[in-house]
Amino acid sequence: MTSLIHLVDLIVAYGPFLLAALVLNIAPGPDLAFVSAQAAAHGRKIGVMSSLGVCSGAFVHVVFAAIGLSAILMTSALAFAIVKWVGVAYLAWLGFGAIYGTFRKEDGPDRADAGANDVAGDTVAITEFSVGDRARPSAFQAWRRGVLIDVFNPKVALFFMAFLPQFVNPALGHQPLQFLVLGTIVNMIGFVVETAVVLVVAMAAARLRQHVASGFGAGFGKWLQRALGAVFLALGLRLALSERGL
Repeated sequence: MTSLIHLVDLIVAYGPFLLAALVLNIAPGPDLAFVSAQAAAHGRKIGVMSSLGVCSGAFVHVVFAAIGLSAILMTSALAFAIVKWVGVAYLAWLGFGAIYGTFRKEDGPDRADAGANDVAGDTVAITEFSVGDRARPSAFQAWRRGVLIDVFNPKVALFFMAFLPQFVNPALGHQPLQFLVLGTIVNMIGFVVETAVVLVVAMAAARLRQHVASGFGAGFGKWLQRALGAVFLALGLRLALSERGL
């Protein structure tokens, strides 16, 4: 009976936090746009690794918030601007690089043709399809992209600085540890939500390729890659126009 009472107390105490974290992660935003575009262009593996990278980058901000470093971004316009414009430059580099890569000649047959001519129903091969080996990032590269995109987005730091303190209980003490625990929970929920989105998007993109690859051939894969580049550029523009306020 005592354990049940404790469980009810925990639900009452942290239920609003868990609900808020779920709603915030479900809401469309730059992270979901990024991982969805990666999954559509490169398949579920790259999409999942991109999500893991985004959550890893967000955890860096959680750590910074816990030890007080993120407060610098809230008080210093210069620090905010430096981090923001590094992030903008990185997203622009990714965007133009993705688009430019579709205009380069590939050595050997395009993987889009190979995917279209594979045995019908080979979902794995089609899901992992890309424009070419040089255009498709490795799992580590996808993870690294996600990390850097979030680390160099100062809005993520401001979000954690504004959101987490509402659920930190001073009576419990160890406030930095509470920051870390709550931030980790937010990231875990985010990873689950983003992974679910990645799987749905990758499956939908694979089925779409099955239906249109024969008609468009290599061009379809290249347009997907260009769309991914456009997403990077749009995220960069969004970040460039952002201000220090939430």
